[in-house]
Amino acid sequence: MHQSIVIKNVNIVNEGQIKSTDVFIQNGFIQKIGNLSGEITKDAKTIDGTGKYLFPGIIDGQVHFREPGLTHKGDLYTESRAAVAGGTTSFIDMPNTVPNVLTTEILDEKFRIASKKSWANYSFFLGVNNDNLDSVLQMDTSQFIGVSDDGLYFTKKGNLLADSPDTMEKLFSNCKSIIAIHSEMEKIIEENEEIYRAEYGEDVPIACHPLIRSEEGCYQSTKRAIAIAEKHKARLHILHLTTEAETHLFRNDIPLREKNITTEVSVQNLWFSDKDYQRLGTLIKWNPAIKTEQDRVGLLKALLDDRIDIITTDHAPHSLEEKEKPYFQSMSGAPMVQHSLYIMLELYKQGLISLEKIAEKMCHNVAILYGIEKRGFIREGYFADLTLVDLNSPWTVGKENILYKCGWSPLEGETFQSKVTHTFVNGNLVYENGNFSEFIPGQRLEFK
Repeated sequence: MHQSIVIKNVNIVNEGQIKSTDVFIQNGFIQKIGNLSGEITKDAKTIDGTGKYLFPGIIDGQVHFREPGLTHKGDLYTESRAAVAGGTTSFIDMPNTVPNVLTTEILDEKFRIASKKSWANYSFFLGVNNDNLDSVLQMDTSQFIGVSDDGLYFTKKGNLLADSPDTMEKLFSNCKSIIAIHSEMEKIIEENEEIYRAEYGEDVPIACHPLIRSEEGCYQSTKRAIAIAEKHKARLHILHLTTEAETHLFRNDIPLREKNITTEVSVQNLWFSDKDYQRLGTLIKWNPAIKTEQDRVGLLKALLDDRIDIITTDHAPHSLEEKEKPYFQSMSGAPMVQHSLYIMLELYKQGLISLEKIAEKMCHNVAILYGIEKRGFIREGYFADLTLVDLNSPWTVGKENILYKCGWSPLEGETFQSKVTHTFVNGNLVYENGNFSEFIPGQRLEFK
């Protein structure tokens, strides 16, 4: 199944450095990095990497691939295929599928489906809310890559952990895995909803979304969750940070490996701001909301100075019909996993971030944060999950090249200057210059 491959004269972006060298891939792993002789690689497929940049495969720590139960929006095959086309080779999927992933039996079924359908490597959060809290507390939670409440609030009110201090006290004092939470206060959101309903009725403009799901609702929630986590020395991860104010609640004076409290930013919060609601409307409705330009700039600053640890997408496809409904009925979330690296490379082109920092936040740090073994770095003996990029190959996002099952993107019409030319998953060249190989399933992520 595995073909021997050598990538010649390529610029490796890895561990804070860029260097030109060769990479030899065999039996699914990176066997050798260095100036390779023809004798070692004489039977290998050769790829000319001259002028191109080789990243570790992107690891997306937060996606909603919708299977089982919501497969009209996306599924593990379609969304992972879109992912590898954008250079993402591994993902961690959230628990708000149907049924919600509240038992180990449902979790095992998702792993089984992925083993047959996923182009990329995969893992899954176990869902936790007030309905299954007691059973989760009786489990050995160290067996899970993480537990999360993200998206479960769509099922019913009261399922946000951040909104229930008593639930957080119980979970944070007992859980041995990462606890990844959606951090907003429902009480503040509901009060804001009533204010804008009083003014506009049911026809609230989308521009009010970041005022309803406000900075205060995020900040107060995150501040309280961190305080409870610190009290119990819990391993807390705050998902999809959206405000500059919240960034000041996180540390950058210790290495990531020593942090108990971590956070992430999703690419859309580095790309869009509230000025884009006028142009894109509910297509950029996310929870938490896209907020101000000051927030966008503040999030990028916190990413660069290491208060924010990783970059994710919160990839959440919906049908266009579901998105284009009036404000209160429009579903929150949008598809991003095919375009996340492109956004970051465009920010590099704008002089806002280095290639080395992109590799750190999208590859190295995700592997460190979740303890993922032998991935996230370009090292001998590691899995050959690799993404080859041409930084000077402009293209425009359009219907004809969008691979999401939902068939749309809020980035339609955007021109990106860079292009993913090759994606390797476990040493298999799965994507090359716009073409996919024969389907080979990814692997379950192993973690410490």
